[in-house]
Amino acid sequence: MTAAASGAVSAATPATAAGDATRRPPLPLGFTVTLNRLVRIRDNGRTLVGGAPTRVLYLTEAAQAMLRSRTVRVTDARTAALADRLLEAGMADPVVAQLPKADETLLTYVIPVRDRPTALDRVLESIGGGATVLVVDDRSEHPRAVADVAAAHGATVIALSVNAGPGGARNAGLAQVGTPFVAFVDSDIVVEPGCMQLLLRHFADERVAMASPRVLALAVEGEEVRAGWISRYEEARSSLDLGRYPAIVRPRAPVSWVPSATLVARVSAIRGGFSAELRVGEDVDLVWRLAETGWRVRYEPAAEVRHEHRVHLGDWMLRKAVYGTGSYELGQRHPGDIAPVILSPWSAALVAAVLAQRRWSAPVAAGLMVVTALRLSRKVSSSDHPYRLAATLTASGTVAALSQTVALIVRHWWPLTVIGCVFSSRIRRATLAAVLVDGVVEYVRTGRAVRDVARLDPVRFTLARRLDDLAYGAGVWFSAVRGRSFAALLPDVRRKR
Repeated sequence: MTAAASGAVSAATPATAAGDATRRPPLPLGFTVTLNRLVRIRDNGRTLVGGAPTRVLYLTEAAQAMLRSRTVRVTDARTAALADRLLEAGMADPVVAQLPKADETLLTYVIPVRDRPTALDRVLESIGGGATVLVVDDRSEHPRAVADVAAAHGATVIALSVNAGPGGARNAGLAQVGTPFVAFVDSDIVVEPGCMQLLLRHFADERVAMASPRVLALAVEGEEVRAGWISRYEEARSSLDLGRYPAIVRPRAPVSWVPSATLVARVSAIRGGFSAELRVGEDVDLVWRLAETGWRVRYEPAAEVRHEHRVHLGDWMLRKAVYGTGSYELGQRHPGDIAPVILSPWSAALVAAVLAQRRWSAPVAAGLMVVTALRLSRKVSSSDHPYRLAATLTASGTVAALSQTVALIVRHWWPLTVIGCVFSSRIRRATLAAVLVDGVVEYVRTGRAVRDVARLDPVRFTLARRLDDLAYGAGVWFSAVRGRSFAALLPDVRRKR
């Protein structure tokens, strides 16, 4: 979760139309950004609240004039500086449809594959003719079948003598790329028309290193298991589907990673490639390394690909557990970003009071919220209504802290939760409440995808979600025990962000 989830607010500073842009490549003329749905405009347009993490941004009169109908269009250096500031704060997203058409000949596709010639044929068909495609054969057992399919589509094959894993195979292809941009596409993907065009437009911003599409379920004809409830859950709530809204991608943001199933990258930004020694989590590691060095990564749901999800229960749960096993290595590489929850001291105390379920719990929690709101009001004193703004920030921080706690109980800490339920009625009540709240909130949040498209009722949705959490949490614990480090399971309580 982001720092915003615990109610933290960054230092509020005026947004001017100069400064940072002199040290960064400027956004091009015509580049347009719009405030995202989570940003609230207050004080008659002078104050913006939102971002990743949440912050309060005060606009100068000049900046207010540049922001029209929640949109800033780059017409000069000053508007470019404001648009860049809003992008970096996570308050705004590019309007990519208004950017000039990208040149797709500047893109090379890299497809890692190990056998699976039928899937390879399908993804190459979706890419179409005329594209430059490198198929990296990661030591297939039947390399001739892979070579024949690649040749039929005019793709070049790079055959590896040893199995290098997904990251190593992509790196082998990256080393042969001669274009400014590269698209990593897994063999179990189908690329929808227009996807790459939309992703490439993001690179008009020279600080963008990578862009990722939305990954949706692939309808496989004749697959009877598609009628099963696990299949329908994956269709509505796949781990690879990061939602309907565009976002900046970085640690602690609402979208903190993007899957390597399909990625488009600026070659000059990722010359080091993926960490080849990682067999799981190599995509998360790359995103976080890029963010640490000042690059931007964008998630663009208007661009879509289709993925052949796992739909058999055992195979599906094993894959979820494998995702969890990547937490140990990520914790070693990014110790400040791997914690399952991030809380400020006041929100940690509030959560403890609520979980205690004593007569004093509600008064103590309310008192903590009041004290926090008063302290925040001094930090946002430049607002026309500092107490009202502070109360809103405190309330949202409380909701976020409790939602993180729910996830901790039913996902990351579920083995401890099970043990606790045996001995404590309070833990049993907290667990039951967490299961119900999480099921209802996620069912509503998933919306039409689960109700109308997947046709999945709340009971089976909640059951599938619990199995999802059980498998992932088991993977996290397995990696923690094996690596003798529980960093990926420990909450991060910090005073400042």
